[in-house]
Amino acid sequence: MTTVGSPPRLAARRKSKAGKAGGASWRHRLRRDWPLLLMVAPVIVLLGVFHYFPTLGNVIAFQDYSPYAGIRGSEFVGFANFSRMFSEPAFWSALVNTLSITAFQLVFYFPIPIFLALLLNSVLSVRLRTIVQGIVYLPHFFSWVLVVSLFQQMIGGAGLLAQTLRSHGYNAVDLMTKPDSFIVLVTAQSVWKDAGWGMIVFLAALSTINPALYEAAAADGANRWRRLWHITLPGLRPVIVLLLILRLGDALTVGFEQFILQRSAVGGGAAEVLDTYVYYQGLLVGDFGYGAAAGLFKGLVGLVLVLLANRFAHLVGEQGVYSRS
Repeated sequence: MTTVGSPPRLAARRKSKAGKAGGASWRHRLRRDWPLLLMVAPVIVLLGVFHYFPTLGNVIAFQDYSPYAGIRGSEFVGFANFSRMFSEPAFWSALVNTLSITAFQLVFYFPIPIFLALLLNSVLSVRLRTIVQGIVYLPHFFSWVLVVSLFQQMIGGAGLLAQTLRSHGYNAVDLMTKPDSFIVLVTAQSVWKDAGWGMIVFLAALSTINPALYEAAAADGANRWRRLWHITLPGLRPVIVLLLILRLGDALTVGFEQFILQRSAVGGGAAEVLDTYVYYQGLLVGDFGYGAAAGLFKGLVGLVLVLLANRFAHLVGEQGVYSRS
């Protein structure tokens, strides 16, 4: 009586066949997708040369770096730059300002593109929708110099609002130089500049929702608000979670140009964020090791926030930035 084989031998044979099939599948995908790989090869090379390779330079955060001595000739100081950074009150002030602005923008800025996408998606006229979409999206291409200049001309001390108040006998208001309302000002600027881009993303997500779901819900007697709550928002949830995770990854990066352009008007107490702190405390005075330490801290915090937010997305049933292994 012959036996087919013991279970361990059968498992080994199956594993060997699966490995061969996987190898053949990999070679097949390579032959099939080589034009696509060739097309993205320059992008991968540029990303490696200008992003990942310079990342190795973060070693200067652990050195008393001198550009004349170079990385090899600079003295290794360990965590001295980080200890100095954590003992500086100016660093903690910049960190608090950064986190406050990020939290404020998450609450008051993040929902606005969703609202605009829902509002524009309800417009039946395709022509009107295209015109409004183009107008709202246009400021995304403006530089921060132009955005700040436009706000200065509108609500600055010599702007349209101040001139209108003076012409009616009221005291002029310069909203561009008030530290107490600076967080509202930068959020309004960000909304005006980038809400159109977020609206485009959510409009693309809305286009993937099956219209038959709305028809079936309407046939069952669901009104507009119930269709919005049970169909539209669940359809947008994966994109909302994804963008929220990416935004948390940039929680300590609220923008350099926007704040450095307005820092002199409101003072460092209100406009000093980590990006400007690295510039003034590290790069401007030539303390490159200290500036690299602050930048490395910002990157590590962003990485931790992305990992935690992505883990939370998995717990609530969403894919997040990357799927589970």
